[in-house]
Amino acid sequence: MIDLHVHSHISDGKDTIEDILKQASQMGIKVMSFVDHDTTETYALALPTAKDYNITLIPGIEISAYDFKRNRKVHVLGYNYTTTEHIDALTRPLLKRRHAHSMWQLEQIRQAGYSVNETLIQQRIEHYPLYKQHIMQALINVPYTHHDYQTLYKKLFKNNGVAAEDINYVDVYDAIRAIKQDNGKVVIAHPGQLNSYDLINDLLSEDRSSIDGIETWHYDHNEKDIYRCHELVKHFDLIETGGSDYHGTFGASYPLGFCTTTLSNFEQL
Repeated sequence: MIDLHVHSHISDGKDTIEDILKQASQMGIKVMSFVDHDTTETYALALPTAKDYNITLIPGIEISAYDFKRNRKVHVLGYNYTTTEHIDALTRPLLKRRHAHSMWQLEQIRQAGYSVNETLIQQRIEHYPLYKQHIMQALINVPYTHHDYQTLYKKLFKNNGVAAEDINYVDVYDAIRAIKQDNGKVVIAHPGQLNSYDLINDLLSEDRSSIDGIETWHYDHNEKDIYRCHELVKHFDLIETGGSDYHGTFGASYPLGFCTTTLSNFEQL
């Protein structure tokens, strides 16, 4: 099995690198990519343990970008880059913005009278940027899929919630350019989830080499999404990838190895 979309505790996943690799080994996953949000750090940290478990690890990242033409988010996956200079120059300021914004959100939630587990917050920010998932963990000790979690999350972070504002993301064109400059392959993540189809058409109409693939296989894609991805892949001769988008209990309840990438597509990355 080949899972090219996995998140660890380095970004917004619940599980440690070691726990994920151990679990992947037990499940028979042979190839994997950590695509933690806006950081290239995970690959080097995970590589020694991956070798211990005989898992081939692919350098990866998921950049939180924005399609300014349509005013919507777009996630850009980068794989097999050989350097990180341009990616890091783009994403390090983004991570700082995310952390600062999360700290602001946390303060709004405190001021609104919610009780926060300060020990969990301190343990997190001593090492890595703070995400909404860590704030939620410090508020309520239930998984993402639990009704109480979803209710509180929407109340705080959506619509008119006290912590509903978002950060300024990087331009999708800048994200693509940075990955290409570091000799990586560009894949648009779960286009059905964020409605990125028009953007994909624009990018490839402007430059056939702008992106290399589409993440066709994702838990949030229905049959129509898979069909649309297949059609784009055939028309533009793209790579198709897939992955679990695993976040542990910080995300949807799909296991590692769900929605795998085929060997023929993986070999083109």
